[in-house]
Amino acid sequence: MAQQQQPAQGLNGMDLIIDGWFHERGELWPGQAMSLQVKKVLHHGRSNFQDILVFESTNHGTVLVLDGVIQVTERDEFSYQEMLAHIPLFSHPNPTKVLVIGGGDGGILREIAKHPSVQEIVICEIDKGVIDISKRFLPTLAMGFEDERVTVHIMDGAKFMEEHLDSFDVIITDSSDPIGPASVLFETPFYNAMHKSLRDGGVVCTQGECIWLHLDLIAPLIASISQTYRLVEYAVTTIPTYPSGQIGFIIARKGGGDGSSKIPARKLTVEQEEGMQYYSAEVHEAAFVLPAFAKRAIFGGSGGGKADCAAGSKGKK
Repeated sequence: MAQQQQPAQGLNGMDLIIDGWFHERGELWPGQAMSLQVKKVLHHGRSNFQDILVFESTNHGTVLVLDGVIQVTERDEFSYQEMLAHIPLFSHPNPTKVLVIGGGDGGILREIAKHPSVQEIVICEIDKGVIDISKRFLPTLAMGFEDERVTVHIMDGAKFMEEHLDSFDVIITDSSDPIGPASVLFETPFYNAMHKSLRDGGVVCTQGECIWLHLDLIAPLIASISQTYRLVEYAVTTIPTYPSGQIGFIIARKGGGDGSSKIPARKLTVEQEEGMQYYSAEVHEAAFVLPAFAKRAIFGGSGGGKADCAAGSKGKK
């Protein structure tokens, strides 16, 4: 759920429901669409920043849509939430302070709370409307806000990071797609701000778009931020209701020796294993294994250097 500014007033989520089906069409995935059958519209309105639609689907549970784009379905949300959170958290030997940018549905908070070493969880979500709606209609995600370690800031994440330098072990950005004002979250200055807000040895993980659709966005961004971060890697996960059924993550490390994020730095406890639906140590490693076409496009022929994709696999929107 992203750091977005006021959208064009013309978009109305209800217009995307035709003959009982919600149709997701977007300029970032031309020539294709995703449709879900609607059982009942639960909410439609506009926050100060975006159009918000919530409906009960026939087969995917409750669905959250922002500015016409599916953000969450109860059926498959865990594959994104778990991978976006646990890849960076298990890549760090002892994360104690974590920042989330966006993520107003609460799902990432829910996953971070599974790590007992974490003492402080800070979330910056610019749109309070997303938090309120999620607490009302998506309680299994919004339960993340109930953890006593969580502090909520309704503000722009970039500004918050400017005021908190060298502060966090892990920063997770759960953003929407790079259209309009949200595009700044996919640009080098935002990654520079995250780098400054990280402690030495810290790890950043961001929503990294789709290898089937957005290599022209992914490759230059990774090349650019590799000038700042010690190591930049890319992982993927599957999620049926995101465009092309797949989404990637950009994982970047600040200092901290020569370690990679491809291998978990810690083992899951029995309790953590039992609490996962998608993530595991094996899936963590597998997430970094990219198809040949994607590896070549993102990292070049060798796949080596400061930006590297290596043998392993990934995770969300």
